[in-house]
Formats: sequence, C-alpha cells, structure tokens
Amino acid sequence: MGAGRFPELPPSLPRRGNALSKAGARVLLTLFGWRVVGEFPDRPKMVAIVAPHTSNWDFVVGILVVFALGLAVRFLGKDTLFRPPLGWLMRWLGGTPVARATPQGAVGDAAQMIGRAERVLLGIAPEGTRTSGKPWRSGFYNIALAAKVPILPAAFDYPGKALVLFPLFEPTGDYAADLPRLQALYREIRRRDMRA
Repeated sequence: MGAGRFPELPPSLPRRGNALSKAGARVLLTLFGWRVVGEFPDRPKMVAIVAPHTSNWDFVVGILVVFALGLAVRFLGKDTLFRPPLGWLMRWLGGTPVARATPQGAVGDAAQMIGRAERVLLGIAPEGTRTSGKPWRSGFYNIALAAKVPILPAAFDYPGKALVLFPLFEPTGDYAADLPRLQALYREIRRRDMRA
C-alpha cells in the first residue's frame, strides 16, 4: 500500500526500523493522504533543513515519514523536550537536547557527531521555533560548513500533503549569499493553515 508515494532510499543513507514499522507508518501516511515528493541523494552525511516549522504536527508527520522510509535521522531539539516523562522517547527517536541559553556549543558538538559517524542525516528546523515568519537561524549552515557536508532542503507542504525534497545544496561559506538561494526554494511552499 502506498509504495509509489515513498521513494526508495539510496544505499549510503542510514537506516532504522524493520518491515513492520515501515509498513505501519506507510499505512498511516497513506490514510491521511501524505506522500514524499523528490528523491534522496546518495550521500552518507548530510544536514537536512525542514521548513516552514509552524505546527506541532511537523514532528508527527516527520517521524512517520522517517519510519515509512526506514531512515535513521538525528535531530536537535530544545532541552525542555528531553525532560521526563518523554525524554527517553525523544532520545530513542534520534534527538539530542540543545540548551537555548548556550546554543553556540551545539554547532561544534553537532559537527563532531557528524565527523565521528559513518553515516548520518541530521535534521534541523532553520526557523528554530513554530512561530510563523521568524528569520532563519544560521546554526544549520554553520554545522554543515564545519562538518564539510551538504545541505538537503526539505519542506512541509500541508495543503498538498507532501514532504518535498529539493536538490542538494553545497554551502559556499558565504552565508549572506547562500541564505537567499536556500529560502527561494520555499517560495511556493504553502504553510499549514493555523485555523484548521
């Protein structure tokens, strides 16, 4: 069910789950009408940015997509999400807590984590918060640059019920020039209607 709605992963991407978890997540996403549009590049290490981040449903849909694909994703989250009773679940899902008071250290820590791993896909919401219209933070870019890995832009298109994958982006080191090029990919993406 829904095999055409989800791309096959290339061999170099990290994996998790089994046939049962993959089938269950695919059934749920298909019932809700969601699909993945685009292809994953065959690269063992990437920083994936997912925007716009306007709803708590982003996390639910994102986790279902991860299990539907059998993809292992690491992500950074505010440290308050990792407290009991759900802290163990966030870590099991691939999360790493970041203290909002000292987020600068997260860049170096994340770059080192990527450097140590054989294969890793680190997912980050560049807006850093669910508030609509917030400017993007530069952490994702600095992590990719420090780890010498490409950026995989992705988007939640709620009206189209699709997780959209854009072409791989190689950071040049000029954030001021690269940021508008990245953000331009999202111009046609429709946010979730917060009244719904």
